[in-house]
Amino acid sequence: MSTITATSTTTFASALNTAMSDAMEADESVVVFGEDVGTLGGVFRITDGLTKRFGANRCFDTPLAESGIAGTAVGMAINGMRPVIEMQFDAFAFPALEQIFSHIAKMANRTRGRVRLPIVIRIPYGGGVGGVEHHCDSSEAYYAHTAGLKVFTPATAADAYLMLREAIDTDDPVVFFEPKKLYWSKAPEDLSTLRQTYESDSAHSRQIGAQGQAVVVREGTDVSIISYGPSVATAVKAAEAAAEDGISAEVLDMRSLVPFDEAGLIRTVEKTGRAVVVAEAQGFVSVASEITARIQERCFHSLASPVLRVTGFDIPYPAPKLEEHHLPDVDRILDALDEMQWED
Repeated sequence: MSTITATSTTTFASALNTAMSDAMEADESVVVFGEDVGTLGGVFRITDGLTKRFGANRCFDTPLAESGIAGTAVGMAINGMRPVIEMQFDAFAFPALEQIFSHIAKMANRTRGRVRLPIVIRIPYGGGVGGVEHHCDSSEAYYAHTAGLKVFTPATAADAYLMLREAIDTDDPVVFFEPKKLYWSKAPEDLSTLRQTYESDSAHSRQIGAQGQAVVVREGTDVSIISYGPSVATAVKAAEAAAEDGISAEVLDMRSLVPFDEAGLIRTVEKTGRAVVVAEAQGFVSVASEITARIQERCFHSLASPVLRVTGFDIPYPAPKLEEHHLPDVDRILDALDEMQWED
């Protein structure tokens, strides 16, 4: 049974909660911990009810010390546990980077695969909630750049459940980015159906990242809008607006930044011949930069126009009243489409 009652609609938050609950039910080695995740259920209530159901030994609060949280997870994973840790906000994770980069990411390589660290690092990230500095960063590029880490970022409630279950089951460390502005979004998927979908997949297909492949969320023929996480919904809205002007835009949700579905990226760009990459993070030396470079390298002869990017500006995250100007929106994406070469 799930901690959250399965209904005809599922919120992003309840999907994550149920994924952890189901994983803890299936495997006693799965433990959840972090700042305020126990009694309070986390600042976003994503872990609500887990302590009551599984006890304080399996879902518990920690001191306000992110490096200590990550270091504790290393020791527990070495000794057979499967820790799921929460970094309360995106930039709060920065004190833990030494543990993550030097130990969590490198342990398997350092030991020639003899010591694996099945750790999931949950990080609420991105804007859209009116948060201040340190509460709305998009730090995915740091982790994607670090060899040895998998990096997932779902954009729908269904993927939130399926990808978190996959992350917990994998034997490698996964940084799991959760777009905080999507926590209260709803989807038609029933939680019981998602559970059946995951459990019916073979263990082999899950381990190779079946849920981490890019997916086309809107078909199109004229241009590909490529995005991930919090920007996917914005990309879809932009595609709908572009259709009113006679432009057929395909939207690709990358879903997984590491491993990276290059084949899926190539397919959509070769199909349309044009690409716009959309992401909330700053554009300079970013995941959006990498996606753009891959397109230029692999699809150059298919391109009818230069690849464009629509990203956050290269500044520290702004004050809440300026957030709407900083984040990519429909108008900025449409402006990028206007800049493209459309002549045959």
